[in-house]
Amino acid sequence: MLSRIAESLYWIGRYVERAEDTARILDVHLHRMLADPWTDEEVACRSLLAVMGSAPDQLGAVGVTGVVERLGLDTTDPGSVLGALAAARENARGSRETVSAEMWECLNTTWLGLADARDRIELRGVHPFFQWVRERCCVLAGLADTTMSRDEGWQFLVLGRSIERVDMTA
Repeated sequence: MLSRIAESLYWIGRYVERAEDTARILDVHLHRMLADPWTDEEVACRSLLAVMGSAPDQLGAVGVTGVVERLGLDTTDPGSVLGALAAARENARGSRETVSAEMWECLNTTWLGLADARDRIELRGVHPFFQWVRERCCVLAGLADTTMSRDEGWQFLVLGRSIERVDMTA
């Protein structure tokens, strides 16, 4: 296996896991803030940004909208949900010969579905959006397990997912 392909598969696994975990953490954190009316929004948002490794703005106030924008919708940051899915798609594009057609279709369809993410959040709220992201990531993980041979490529993909899960849990 070419090192370029191994690296791409590894990063696909990491980025998809990162998108799923970030969506899950954001969703749970935002629900927790809604459930507890005594929570100081700025303190909670700053601590969430710190835990996720994204330094909060030093000067301005930090709120839910800013956190969702930075950790959810920032396409330039591979640590955000959209950024991670964009990076996963780009890595899959570079290794199309080893990624199954179903996996590519799932990643591409997910990416195309993210084009109206801001509008979808404004219309329906963040919970349905993050739920959709988690479902799409689970579909991709299932497709990887069912459509890829259990060879080195699959092992690199699983390695990337596993390392990202450890990193997000620790």
